[in-house]
Amino acid sequence: MTARERLANARGFIFDMDGTLVLGDRANHGLAPLPGAAGMLDWVRGRGLPYVVFTNGTNRAPAHFARVLREAGLRVPDELMMTPASSAVLMFTRRGYTRVMVLGGEGVAGPLREAGIEVVPPAAAAGGAPGVDAVFAGWYPEFTMPALEAACDAVWSGAALYSASQTPFFAAANGRALGTSRAITAMIRSLTGCRLTVTGKPSLDALRAAAARLGVRPGEIAVVGDDPLLEVPMAHRGRALAIAVDTGLGDAAAYDHLPPSRRPHLRLRGVDELLEICREQAGS
Repeated sequence: MTARERLANARGFIFDMDGTLVLGDRANHGLAPLPGAAGMLDWVRGRGLPYVVFTNGTNRAPAHFARVLREAGLRVPDELMMTPASSAVLMFTRRGYTRVMVLGGEGVAGPLREAGIEVVPPAAAAGGAPGVDAVFAGWYPEFTMPALEAACDAVWSGAALYSASQTPFFAAANGRALGTSRAITAMIRSLTGCRLTVTGKPSLDALRAAAARLGVRPGEIAVVGDDPLLEVPMAHRGRALAIAVDTGLGDAAAYDHLPPSRRPHLRLRGVDELLEICREQAGS
């Protein structure tokens, strides 16, 4: 089956946010829809196909991201917005975690609290963190040395280490902006030698969490994104359809050095071209 045939038969969509649907500044402020973004979401909705918008950002809670997207002109309901904290909730619940040290703000902690998981701030764990099941790092530009020490103490006491994302950058209107969770967890791992689990893209757990939200199998999903390190690898891991757009971090040569098995199934200029193809296939 060709990539376009798979697109025509897709039963659900995962859309990245920054660089795919919108572009903003380094703090995800001033978001502006990219060409075709509103029309693409309207088309998917009109065809009765489920979709989610999955961003690796954790500076906001999912509902806050959805509200910001609506203010920018994209009709995204709260329940259709996902972040690495959304998939972390599923992962932690399945593992029976009840207490998690959060290195991040409300965008990281909020979804955990809503799921009934006790959130332990690093300041409350100074001198040791007995009973902490995991340390979870996300967007945290206020990270401090005392927080590093508290996190390491928790890991040395048996807590597992999780990261929202390991990509060094995300797409912004002026090029790219530095993430924080990779840098934070690199320090913790350097000191403790512990293993790391990623809750956001490109992990298979993130794809499975989104598939569960959509109610379809991973292989029936079309994953649309701009980052060569995130959406395309995640799609391949779950045998989903990988669609890359050139409106964010991935430029015209981003995939040329990769073997065919790691390249996108479809390479497009943006979601505006994806919308054109979808309309043509559907005769609408």
